[in-house]
This record gives sequence, C-alpha cells and structure tokens, in this order.
Amino acid sequence: MATPLLVLAGWSGSGKTTLLEQLLPCLTATGLRVSVVKHSHHAVDFDTPGKDSYRHRAAGAAQVMLLGERGLAVYENLSAPLDLAAQLARLHPVDLVILEGQKWLAVPKLEVHRSALGKPLLQPDDPDILAVASDATLPALAVPQLDLNDIDAIAAFVLRWWEQQA
Repeated sequence: MATPLLVLAGWSGSGKTTLLEQLLPCLTATGLRVSVVKHSHHAVDFDTPGKDSYRHRAAGAAQVMLLGERGLAVYENLSAPLDLAAQLARLHPVDLVILEGQKWLAVPKLEVHRSALGKPLLQPDDPDILAVASDATLPALAVPQLDLNDIDAIAAFVLRWWEQQA
C-alpha cells in the first residue's frame, strides 16, 4: 500500500500552518508516524550566506549535510522543482504524509477556510476536497464542514479517513 497523502489546502493566511501545528500532536499521540512537506511559493534560501554549509554549496557541492545534536538538514541546489514522486522519494517511510500547500495536486485534501480573508472556497471546484475546516458556518457544502477551532474533531476526521486508506 502506498503511503496515504493528505493536502492541507487553502489561501495564504487561512491558518494551514497553525492547524497543522495543532493537528500533528493529536495524530502522533495515536502512534501514527507523520511527515510533512511544506511548499513555499516564495524564493526561499534555507542556508545562511557566509556559513560553512552555504560556502560549500556555493563552491559546487551537490549536497551539504549539516549535522547537529538535535537534527540534520540537507541543503541541495535544485535545477528544477521536484514533482510529487520525487518529493516523496526523499522521505523516510511513515504512515501518513501531509502536504501543506500544493493545492493544485490531484490528491485528497482538507480545505482550511478563514472567512475574514474574503477568499472564495476551493471546495466547489475541487473534487479532491474531503472536508472544509472553517472558522465560520458556511452555506451547505457537498462535503463535511468542520470547526477550525475543534482540533479533536478534525483529528478524528483525518484518522477515520486514514483508516479507510488501508
């Protein structure tokens, strides 16, 4: 069985990161091993100019691994964006991968909607959306609506969905 994938989809500022930060402890408390792929549409440099790792990469190293007592980071210059298969191939085996962003992918999604943004829902136009987590009561939807502030209910929804993937 392939590792189940779930996208947290929503407009910038909708609360995807905050939801994920609250959701992860609920999911991992059940014993699930979860990895996250965070997409940024900004030109992000993950290294600090002047530091040794940056200098090694700038000098031509294909990869630079920075090791510390609390973790590691692998810096790599990419010639092109990685497609989903290439992203997933770089992860260790886990029970669930949550993608924050990449809402254009045709994979199951949980939409995060914050009414104050004034942005339209993605749900009517995206058949991959399983549910919408919102901070406001929305008009009738074709999918379940979850209270964005009820993390336990959202976690329960994700866990039920995950169990159905086996």
